[in-house]
Amino acid sequence: MRLAQHLRLNRLALPLLGLSIALGACAPKAPNTPPPPPVNYAEAILYNGTGQRMGSVSFLPEGETVQGTVQLNNGALTPGQHGMHIHAVGKCTPPEFTSAGAHLNPGNKQHGLENPEGSHEGDLPSFVANEAGGGQASFTFHGTFDDLFDVDGAAFVIHADPDDMVTDPSGNSGARLLCGVIYRKQR
Repeated sequence: MRLAQHLRLNRLALPLLGLSIALGACAPKAPNTPPPPPVNYAEAILYNGTGQRMGSVSFLPEGETVQGTVQLNNGALTPGQHGMHIHAVGKCTPPEFTSAGAHLNPGNKQHGLENPEGSHEGDLPSFVANEAGGGQASFTFHGTFDDLFDVDGAAFVIHADPDDMVTDPSGNSGARLLCGVIYRKQR
């Protein structure tokens, strides 16, 4: 008798179980949220004259400017100040990197952030290498993101000496030690 009651109860429970599953399937589902839109940014991998990777630079558009961050491995430079610039040609042929051309200068201005006649668009503050010859720095590029990607591209260059911020055409910043072609990316 006990077995018969058990079977009868299970026969009643099965339809109720099916009904609860069906109702659960009809419950409103969370709306599918689209993935965030891709973020445009740019990057340059910096190499020395012997082809060793020494660091990187990232560029992120922000309003009317582009924010940049430089990361250098220890030993990339000598400790102290080094001129850094965006050059007009996206080509880095070692060991001198002269293939990168002059500073990015679509406005045909004079060199130097402190020059009273205005500066090249590619002029940036100096990079200060730590005691180990590496480090990190942030900067603001006052050109547009698209200025980095004209027909022949652009390159990021770090020089041997400090930039005096006024002497045309390069601020007496010396030899080109590190160079990286700037590439458009998306994440």
